[in-house]
Amino acid sequence: MEHHTSLFQAPAIVWFRNDLRTADNEALVAACQHSAVVPVYIRQTGGKARALGGARNWWLHKSLASLSNDLGRLGAPLILLSGDPTDLIPELVKSTGASAVYWNRRYDPQHLEADSNLKTALQAQGLIVESFAGQLLHEPKKLRAGSGSYYKVYSPFWRALEPDIENRPPLDAPEQLIFLDCASDLTTESLDDWDLLPTTPDWSGGLNDTWTPGETGAHERLADFLEERMQGYADRRDIPGVDATSGLSPHLASGEITPAQILEALKTTENDAAPDDRSKFRKEVGWREFAWHLLCNEPSLAEKNHNPKFDAFPWRDNSKALTAWQKGLTGYPIVDAGMRQLWQTGWLHNRVRMIVASFLTKHLLIDWRTGEDWFWDTLVDADPASNAASWQWVAGSGADAAPYFRIFNPVLQGLKFDSDGDYVRRFVPELAGIPNKYIHKPWDAPGKVLDAAGVRLGDTYPHPIVDHQLARDRALAAYQEIKEAA
Repeated sequence: MEHHTSLFQAPAIVWFRNDLRTADNEALVAACQHSAVVPVYIRQTGGKARALGGARNWWLHKSLASLSNDLGRLGAPLILLSGDPTDLIPELVKSTGASAVYWNRRYDPQHLEADSNLKTALQAQGLIVESFAGQLLHEPKKLRAGSGSYYKVYSPFWRALEPDIENRPPLDAPEQLIFLDCASDLTTESLDDWDLLPTTPDWSGGLNDTWTPGETGAHERLADFLEERMQGYADRRDIPGVDATSGLSPHLASGEITPAQILEALKTTENDAAPDDRSKFRKEVGWREFAWHLLCNEPSLAEKNHNPKFDAFPWRDNSKALTAWQKGLTGYPIVDAGMRQLWQTGWLHNRVRMIVASFLTKHLLIDWRTGEDWFWDTLVDADPASNAASWQWVAGSGADAAPYFRIFNPVLQGLKFDSDGDYVRRFVPELAGIPNKYIHKPWDAPGKVLDAAGVRLGDTYPHPIVDHQLARDRALAAYQEIKEAA
């Protein structure tokens, strides 16, 4: 596309959204062709978009502070605004004399139409307006199965996508940005005034201890993973008691790092990591792509069952059981450890995510949407695609879902994946003195074992809130109901 030279003598606006980074940022690179760059982040108020949960808001504050520092160091500080981008972007164009607006695409269905309308309106005013890829390795609306439909099963999706995922090498960050001469006239809000951090009470201590939000933190975590934990990943990633996963999901959710950057860095480990480890990790990157593929082609994924026969499922409304689950007081140690890890750190090991989600939807028969909503508020990596797709997968209602009759036994899951009890002891310290033999079923421990460990069931630690076998039978009977009704 050719543009008149004078257009490039005017500044360009870069609208940051889920791309809080300077490297591998096509919108920022495009803006650098202009005389000056005006970076802006808009905290959207009103509209149809789902508000971020508390944990994501905490992360957003830290990430924006980091991005602001990085951009300031390059020469163009970040402008912060609140309101409707439909109004604010045109106002910023007017006040800066910008000739172009660039952004990286958001794939949330709630934002697609608004972004498209804004692009059309700005182009009608004679502005250069371009959007770029980067958050994903594929364009969800373009990748199609042989039938012409979108993919609803992961394996063929990954087979179709994987051969092409390394076609785009990641871009370097700009070495310098030029800001406007009239910058002092621009209004910018204070990040502290946005009240994104929790105060009464401040529950973020564990998050602060666990995470370093921001682009630098993302790349440090990636380097640490490739150096320290990539070897043995395929076997160790299912064991919650060891630090064996990448921990990159919250950085990806905020766009501090891109999948392309991760895969590029993965190439450098080819001589160190076994092929199985690399392949498994690539598939995990692929699962995130699949979740976004589903959401973009099925915009109601977080609200509606993918499989409509689940619309008739007899979910139960049990606020007491829900609270026990949320607080990690179900009486099943692996479930409770997971829910407490989530509350303390804003993150939950993937194997345990499946265990706690299965427990809520199948042992307690509580609607998966209730669990999805809790995760949305408490996870630092909550994104609209992975959160909804994963909950539907476990509940049995989703695309390529686990068969409904696969009901995780929390005791057996604990014995298999936390055999030495390290994970439970870390997050359920009141059980720390219980021997491995009973750590996942303390109700089977003899009285003298419980006494020696200082455990009083029903007092210092709860009895199970539901019997596993009864819960399993009840869940299967409920499933049979909707099968017969279909």
